[in-house]
Amino acid sequence: MSYLPVTTARLCVHRQSFADQRLDGEVSAGGFQWQFSWAFDRGELKVEPSLGRALIEDALLRFLVKADYNLEPGGDYMFTVRARF
Repeated sequence: MSYLPVTTARLCVHRQSFADQRLDGEVSAGGFQWQFSWAFDRGELKVEPSLGRALIEDALLRFLVKADYNLEPGGDYMFTVRARF
């Protein structure tokens, strides 16, 4: 049986605005760190810097959609990425 590699990602929400329909924060995993902005009304996710972005972008978007109403500014959250960074 083969096991999929996993990495734990840490997400911190810095700002949430229902007026702008946007969530801003920071995510880190495997020694990488990114800033993100999610326009939840349009489902658009921007992740910067570009270094390693492809590793986190899909997993981050899935987590944000799943945890949407449970996320609060100042909150720290963890989720699993099915890849080794």
